[in-house]
Order: sequence, then C-alpha cells, then structure tokens
Amino acid sequence: MQRGAAGFHQYFGDLFNERWPALSAALTAPARYTAITGESVEPYYLDPASVAVAELLPLTDATEVVDLCAAPGGKALVLARRIRNDDAAEAQPRLVLNERSARRRHRLIRVVADHIPGEQRSFVTIHGHDAARWGIHRPLSAGAILADVPCSSEAHLLTDPSKLDAWSPTRIRRNAAVQHGILAAAIDALRPGGHVLYATCALSPEENDEVIDWALTRRSGLVEVIPAAGRPIMAVDFAHPPFAFPESAAILAAAEPTRHGIGILPDRATGSGPLYAALLRRAG
Repeated sequence: MQRGAAGFHQYFGDLFNERWPALSAALTAPARYTAITGESVEPYYLDPASVAVAELLPLTDATEVVDLCAAPGGKALVLARRIRNDDAAEAQPRLVLNERSARRRHRLIRVVADHIPGEQRSFVTIHGHDAARWGIHRPLSAGAILADVPCSSEAHLLTDPSKLDAWSPTRIRRNAAVQHGILAAAIDALRPGGHVLYATCALSPEENDEVIDWALTRRSGLVEVIPAAGRPIMAVDFAHPPFAFPESAAILAAAEPTRHGIGILPDRATGSGPLYAALLRRAG
C-alpha cells in the first residue's frame, strides 16, 4: 500500500469503489451547520450529523451521563439540552464531561461557559482523566456514556495537504488501538442496563464496526449491540424521547445501516457527516 495522497485515495477507492469520487468531493465541500441556541447565550454551530448522533444516546433512568472525550464540546451541548428538556425525568442527571488534553479541556470549559446559561450549569462537571482508564476509576457508575473517540478524521485530512502527504494505513491501526481502550473503559464504567454510544468521524471499518467486533469479543457476555436492523434510528428496545433538534430526524433518515450501527456520509446526507455510531447496552 502506498503512503501519502496516492495511497489514501487508493485505500478509500478500494473501500468505496465507484462511490469514492462523489464521496471525496462531498467531504471537501462547504460544511453545513445546525445552530445550538438558548436563552442569553451565544449560538454554537455544529455539523447536523453530530447533533443527530448525540440524540441517539438513551438518557432514560440515567443518573450520570458521561461524555468521555468531550472537547470541543458540541455534542456535550446537545446532551445538556436533552437533559434540561427532559420533563419526564424524576431527577436531573449529572453531566460529566471528560477531556484528557489540557489544551482541548480549556476550550471545552470555554464552550460550556459561553453556551450553557450560568444558572443551568450546576449539573455539569468537567474532568481531565485518561478516557481509557475511566472504567478503573469509575466502574459500574454511569447509566449513559458517549464515547466519541479520537479517529482518523479523513475529511480534515483532505483539506490539509501536509497531513494528507503523511498518511499511511498505520494511522488507522494506531487510532483503532486507542479506540479499543476507550470503548472497553466505557463498557466497564456502565451500570447494568446502561448504554454506551460509540461514535467516530472516520470512514474505515477498522475504526468503526471492527472496533465493535473487538469489544464484543473482549467484553463477551457483558455487552450487546442494539442493532440498526435496517432502520436509520437505533431506538428499537427503548422509548426514545422527542428530538431536541427537529433536523435530526431527517439526518437519521439518510443514515446507512452498517453491520453494527449506522453511517452518515455527506454524499447521501445533504452534506452532513461523516459520522459513524453504534449503540451498546450493558447486560443486567
């Protein structure tokens, strides 16, 4: 396999075949955004696919909701909005935001301060732990976890010639190893019956469905996948609340089922994505 831009296009051309030219063009097209707004706060602009994916994590009965790799904070704002809007909840869950990188964590702190009204931030805490060790420090503690893990982010590579020239398949394997550790930690931190939503903006199955394969083997008997089963919304076995953002329904209607989850790709989702998501539930 070649390195650099030629190797990159060969790899993903082999993966997507005749679809790749249109998909690669869509990945470099001007981005679409949904405005996350609220009273007395500035709007935050986020890819509609990211908003829609953050809507898929079930929050019912969760007393602690964790965003394990939370920076820069867009999906955390979606979770916060959902928590605030859940009138059916007996008690407001805690929203725990974690980001190991000090630089990215400082940005996360600014996003929370700028986009969640001060009187509504009491249920939010921010931490700086290694996400891959969260299950050791907080075992069996959370009812809902978003694991939006570091990934290859090919859309960003395509707009950065220097990074594209440095591409190799090793990048994918290296990211997958990190993703294994974070997803395992998320599973270990779930209470029985809790859910983890695994998400990436990567295109490769090695960082998507194959990470779920790995988790099902390494945590065999502890976790099960809530399958897409040919449906774009994975709300099959639980009562999903109304969408906090109306556009999410249309974005998820354009999602494509994979073996374990869904993919939202910009050539078929009106410019939104790329995003992959799979939902797992802890046994018990």
